[in-house]
Order: sequence, then C-alpha cells, then structure tokens
Amino acid sequence: MRLLATLLALFIPLAEAQSLRPSAETVRTWQERKFGMFIHFGIYSELGGMWKGERITRGYSEQIQAQGNLPKDEYEQVARRFNPVRWDPDQIAQLARAAGMKFIVITSKHHDGFSMFHTRQSEYNVVDSSPYGKDIVKGLADACARVGLKFGVYYSTIDWHYPGGTGADMPRNDNLIPKAHEDFNVAQLQELTAGYGPLTEIWFDMGKPTPEQSKRFTDTVHKAQPQCMVSGRVFNHQGDFTVMGDNSIPEYVIDEPWQTPASIYDETWGYRSWQNRGDAAAKTSEHIEKLVKVVSRGGNYLLNIGPRGDGSVVEFEAEVLKGVGAWLKDYGEAIYAASAQPFRKLDFGYATVKPGRLYLFVKTRPAGGRLVLPGLKTKLTRAYVLGGAKREVLKVEGNGVVLGAAQNAQPFEVVVAEYGGALEVIPPSIAPHADGSVLLSAKQADTFYNYNGHGYYERPSIYKLQWHFTAKPGKYRIEVKPALTGTSIQVDGRSAGLEVQLGSRDYHTLAITPPPPFAKGDRLPGAVDLITLTREN
Repeated sequence: MRLLATLLALFIPLAEAQSLRPSAETVRTWQERKFGMFIHFGIYSELGGMWKGERITRGYSEQIQAQGNLPKDEYEQVARRFNPVRWDPDQIAQLARAAGMKFIVITSKHHDGFSMFHTRQSEYNVVDSSPYGKDIVKGLADACARVGLKFGVYYSTIDWHYPGGTGADMPRNDNLIPKAHEDFNVAQLQELTAGYGPLTEIWFDMGKPTPEQSKRFTDTVHKAQPQCMVSGRVFNHQGDFTVMGDNSIPEYVIDEPWQTPASIYDETWGYRSWQNRGDAAAKTSEHIEKLVKVVSRGGNYLLNIGPRGDGSVVEFEAEVLKGVGAWLKDYGEAIYAASAQPFRKLDFGYATVKPGRLYLFVKTRPAGGRLVLPGLKTKLTRAYVLGGAKREVLKVEGNGVVLGAAQNAQPFEVVVAEYGGALEVIPPSIAPHADGSVLLSAKQADTFYNYNGHGYYERPSIYKLQWHFTAKPGKYRIEVKPALTGTSIQVDGRSAGLEVQLGSRDYHTLAITPPPPFAKGDRLPGAVDLITLTREN
C-alpha cells in the first residue's frame, strides 16, 4: 500500500499538469478558424502617432511613449482625455463577421501599462482614469458572445507604468520582469480569466521572463480556463501555439499550431493619423494572398485594425476587411477548416486540402494552362472552378488539371480538384547511393524552428530536422555524425533506435528532435552534419 501511495503521489501532479493543457479537440477547432481580428486600442490611439504637433516617425505608434521619449507623467495625463465615445463593440463584432473572421483578440494592456479593462490592481485603467469610464474589454467580450464570435485578449508582460518595473527607456522590449511585477501580472491574468467569459486565447507579448515565470503565467491561465490557448510569446516553450514574427510567414508547411500576426500596414498597429494607406483594392488583395499563404502552410491569420482615439474604425481599414470578407463568401470553402498543402512548392500558387478535395489557388497561370501537382499519386476524379454562379468543369489530366478560359477573379483563380480514397503525395526524395546506403546531410533537411523560445530577439531554436528518402526494403543501421545525446529519431512516424527495418514504401521520412522543452538543447539538431543509413541485408 505504501508503494502504491508513493506511485499515486508521483502520478497525480503529472496528470494534473497534463489536464491543464488544451485538449486535442480544442487545438483542432482553434486551428480550423483560420482568420481572426486583432485590435490595438489604448490611450496611444488618442495621440495617433503625434506628440505636441510633431509626427513620431520611429517605431510603431502604439509604442509612442518609448519611441518618442515622452515624459512618463505627461503621457499618463493622456488618459484624462481618452473618451472613445464612438467605440461600438457591436459594430466591431459585425465588422469582423462581415470580414469572414471567426474570433477577435483585443489589447487588454499594452506595454504602456494602461489597462483597457477594470482591473483592481491599478487605477491606471479605462474605468478609473478616463472620462469614458466603461470596461472596453468586457463590452467587446459580450458583443462577441452575442454574435457567436470567439474572444481573446492580448496581454503585455512588460509594463512601463508599474512602479519598480522596467521603464519605457529600455532599448528593447525584452525586459526582465521583477518578482513584484510578476505577481501583478498573475493577479491581472486571474482577473481576465475569471471575469470575461470563456477565452479562446491569451496573446502574451514581449518581455524576457524566466522559464519559471513563463510556466507560472501559462499555468495561471490554464488553471482558470484549461481550454484557453496561450500564445508562444509567453516564451520558454510554454505556449500552446507558435507566433511568427510580426507580419512574417514561414516558407513552408509548419507541423504545429501556429499563427501569423499581421497589421493592415507594416509600419504600425496602433492608430497613426498620418499613415500612408495606399489603394484599398491593392491592400485587400495583399491580405487575401497572405491569408491564403498562411492557411496553405497550416497556420491561422490574425489581422489587425487600430481604431482612432474616439473609438471609430478607420474607414480604409473597414473597407479592406469587408473586401476580404466578400472574397471569402465565394472562396471560404477553401479556407475554413482546411489543412495545409501536401506539396513542397507549387509553381502556380498555393493549395489547401479537405477530405476528397484539393483547392488550388492559381496566382500565376502556367504556360499551356496546365496545373501540375508534383508527386501526386492519388487519381483525380474531376475538377471545376470555385466561386461565382457557374462552376466551370475542367479537364483532369494525369497528375494535373487543365485550365479553361481565364477567370476574372482576383487575386486568385480557385480550382477544386476532387480525388477518391486517401491522398498520397510523394515529396522530393533523396535517392540511395549505388551501394544502397543513404546519406542525409543537414543542408538537405527541412528545418523546423520554434520562434518562441527564450525571447523575441533570440535566435529561433530548431525543434526538428526532417528528410524524405528512397531505399530498398531491408534492415538498416543508422549513424548520426556527430553523435548527439538526448535526441530521438523517428522513421516513418515511429520511434527508431540505431537500427530500423524499412518496408517497400514509395519513400521514407526520417526526423530527429531534441528532448523537450529544448531549453538547454536548442542547438542539438542544428549540430547534425550527416546521417548515414547502411543496409545490413
């Protein structure tokens, strides 16, 4: 009995820790949403990128306090005139729906420390320190619930206002977090997870927390709401999804939950009165293409707006969002709940997948009008043009589709290619040498990075190297040079030691990964020079 009690004592904390994480179903439904609205809104919106009649051109406008070297006491007084009487949370929710968005994430507190919710931890918030006197976050959470949108909040772990915290004069926003400020953050996270309904995600940002602090922030969220997804910018590999760099899209498919945060313009997220907004149609096409790129590589796209200080949405931004929404009415079938493309690269554009259907986004018509799907082994049964009242049926030819007359659809023609059975695609693969051995060099690998390791400015860590290769069936010895400690080897999705039995597949996949959470082993896979598979029979 004593042994059993000891085993249970060891097991129960592990089980509790595992139960805190979002379920596989939660992760799946989060991934299926694909498109959401980001909102950067705070007292910086009142300034619009201006200070005492001058443009502050350095950095993002939501960070004007730091980028403009504004005196702390003068900046704090902006709260006294922040009165967004034109802020209409129901109108915002309806705009998100018109844009085809499935969720909204708003800044509950940015780096300047001004809370857009009624926190009890500081009077420096929208209810206690502004003439507006209403809880912005609560109003939007309720509006989202009324129309069926999921809701989440952004939360900065640094705070230029907090006494004893790191100030706005720091050269970069990767400040260390003192213990008292850590406790303050935890208290605010407890408020957000307790008083604003079910949250789909908490979007942490910046700072350089210790591994223990990152875990504490994540655990605080998960203890209150186990199904709330935590962004990777909580750092130290504690997040539930990876966040790419601002306005950044990876070059190929990433096989983990991830998200690209994007702004209408690269130059700012918060409202900038003097921003060059350009042409609305061109900007709409730009963000449709970015959305397609992200979804084709397995991610979600979070597109930002920056309301004015009075709470109104910039008309240009609303026009762009509605343009994306109009496109999604015709082509959303190819976006929502779709999986990443199985092709390494397509000469004509991008693709997504659903059971029985490939969706082909044609950016550039190939010569001869034939869309070639490299490595496709599964037989296509029929193809047609998606969108519009009439769906033109196209000719299927081997592993491709022959286009008809050019469609007047921007920025893509979208083609549906149907198939039967399981989808099989043979990726570009490394061939064996004459003696049957296979050599896999680091330069030939697909390299998978985690962007949310130790801090925003740290080099992304490698969490996996992967190769595709062909080989005759038989038993093979695996040799890794230089030999690495603690890494695992998987062949065709199964754990392997230094020997593996290969069957008669069209190709094989070998991957190596460091042990989680990679805190001390970030560079292990990157140290690989060569993997050799030698046939023994």
